[in-house]
Amino acid sequence: MGSPVSSLIAELFLRHYEDANVKHLLGVNSIPLYVRYVDDILVIYDTTKMNLHTINTYINKIHRNIKLNPTYEEHNSIAFLDLTITRRHTKLEVDIYRKPTTTDTTINFLSNHPIEQKMAAFSFHITTIHSLPLNPDKKQTEWEIIQSIVKNNNFPQHLLLKLNRQILHKVKNKKTNRNDKISGLHLPSTAQRSEKMCSKTQIYA
Repeated sequence: MGSPVSSLIAELFLRHYEDANVKHLLGVNSIPLYVRYVDDILVIYDTTKMNLHTINTYINKIHRNIKLNPTYEEHNSIAFLDLTITRRHTKLEVDIYRKPTTTDTTINFLSNHPIEQKMAAFSFHITTIHSLPLNPDKKQTEWEIIQSIVKNNNFPQHLLLKLNRQILHKVKNKKTNRNDKISGLHLPSTAQRSEKMCSKTQIYA
C-alpha cells in the first residue's frame, strides 16, 4: 500500500507540470480546450494550426516518465470518462458511455442489504440522465436501459418511478437556482464562429 498523500503529491506535480508546459498554449486559438480529470485528459485542437504529431512530440519530450497514450476521435466522436462526446456542425453533444464489458448486474432487490445501498446505483443513473444535456432520444434510450436493469435485478417498478420523481424535483430546483442553466455544450462563440471552429477542430483524449 502506498502513502496516503501519494494522490495529493501526484496532483500537485501534474498542476505544476501543466502550469509550466501547457498553460501558455491555451492562450492561443490552436488549443481552445484542455481539461483533465486525474490522469485522463481531453484536448480540442485547431487542425489548421496544430497536428497530432506536434502535440505528441511536444508532450513526450517534457518529462521522461510522462508519455501520452492518446485516443483519437472516430466518426466525430470520442469517449472521455463516462461520456461520449460528438462533434456536430456548431456544437458538441454528449451521451452516456458504457464499456463493452459493462453488465446490468447491481445489488439484487431480494438480497439482504439496506434499501439505501440497493437504490444507490439507480440514484446515480437517474441523476446522470437529468443532469447532463442529453437530447430527448438519448435520454429515452438511457431510461429504457435503467428500466431493463431494474427488471433484471428484481426491483419493483414503483420504487424506480418514485426515485425518478424525487431526483427530477431536486435537479429542477438546482437548475432554477443557477444563473447559467444547462442548455448544451455549445462552444463559447456565436453560431457562425462556432460553425467555423467545429469544422476545423479535432478531439483526442
